[in-house]
Amino acid sequence: MLAGIPVEFVLFALTLLGVALFHRHTLPVALTGLAAITAYKLAFTGFGGRPGFEGLVVHVIHERVTLANLLGLLMGFALLARHFEKSHLPALLPRYLPDDWKGGFVLLVIIFVLSSFLDNIAAAMIGGAMAHTLFRAKVHIGYLAAIVAASNAGGSGSVVGDTTTTMMWIDGVAPYNVLHAYVAAGVALFIFGIPASMQQQRHAPIIADARAHIRVDWTRIGIVATVLVAAIGTNVVINSLVPQHADELPWIGAAVWVALFATATLRRPDWEVLPETFKGSLFLLSLVLCASMMPVDRLPAATWQTTFGLGFVSAVFDNIPLTALALQQGGYDWGFLAYAVGFGGSMVWFGSSAGVALSNMYPEAKSVGGWLRHGWPVAVAYVVGFMVMLALAGWQPHLPHR
Repeated sequence: MLAGIPVEFVLFALTLLGVALFHRHTLPVALTGLAAITAYKLAFTGFGGRPGFEGLVVHVIHERVTLANLLGLLMGFALLARHFEKSHLPALLPRYLPDDWKGGFVLLVIIFVLSSFLDNIAAAMIGGAMAHTLFRAKVHIGYLAAIVAASNAGGSGSVVGDTTTTMMWIDGVAPYNVLHAYVAAGVALFIFGIPASMQQQRHAPIIADARAHIRVDWTRIGIVATVLVAAIGTNVVINSLVPQHADELPWIGAAVWVALFATATLRRPDWEVLPETFKGSLFLLSLVLCASMMPVDRLPAATWQTTFGLGFVSAVFDNIPLTALALQQGGYDWGFLAYAVGFGGSMVWFGSSAGVALSNMYPEAKSVGGWLRHGWPVAVAYVVGFMVMLALAGWQPHLPHR
């Protein structure tokens, strides 16, 4: 303990500080932090009561499915976003979107809706691809933060829209018990969406008219739909029919890649984006693995104040172990928790997998200072949305469901 704080937390905090200060070298910083935490636990504390390398091996085996699924989704959805962009469908949007800042806001609404039935990573990547076309590749970092926030907000009330809500569903939380998260998410969308859209319009106005003679490649649209159906269908089938085997293999990530390879003969994926995407993905996996090694063996009592604070924690501390710990503890209002850990991660670019995925497409987003300076409406929206939900829906904790 250092000043009453476990050493692992201190090392993890230093790692996150290094990411914030040296945002152009995030992968080396994350890997260095992972190595330091691993070495400390090997030498002193062990892993979940198991000492040395045996404990490390058991721990990595336990986390392998989460890590493999994240890697498969991040890499696969990068190819999916390229398919969507090359379909030329985004180039048609100017025909239907308003020509001023309201066009940017409507795009955020589209991302919000997509994320309600797609994974938030896919929604963010597709939104990033559309923004790349609509704003001639000049997307403001504040608007990038809004894209991530829209994807996370849209998935917070749906058990198929975010990794954390899917975890709740798998663990036995009923889908309707997270639905009221949309009360907060809907309010938040307006709070951050309008200023971000105005900011983007000043930075690079939306294309006023679609180019003439645009020919949509419907084959690529079909590939996008096929891959998404494969991911969603696999998730539903595995968790509904054989939930006891859900944690044995990375079913969702594998389904995405099977669908990508099966459709590769129709349209060649842009394999060239994978090396850079892998670097960004490895960064996220390093932080996830660091977070899984933290001695988070108990949380304060499950109250709305605690849940409100978890939203800020999730901006810098991976929300997957936070959600797992909350499920073990029980006694939360699951809609509040879903909104807090899901949307809260939008406040920092590496606070959610959607943010990391989008930053692979837009490397300039990998700046904590820039994200906070230009994406401040996201933090304001989190607070306002939470308080509106508290006033309208009220804190209604559920009994431990296990």
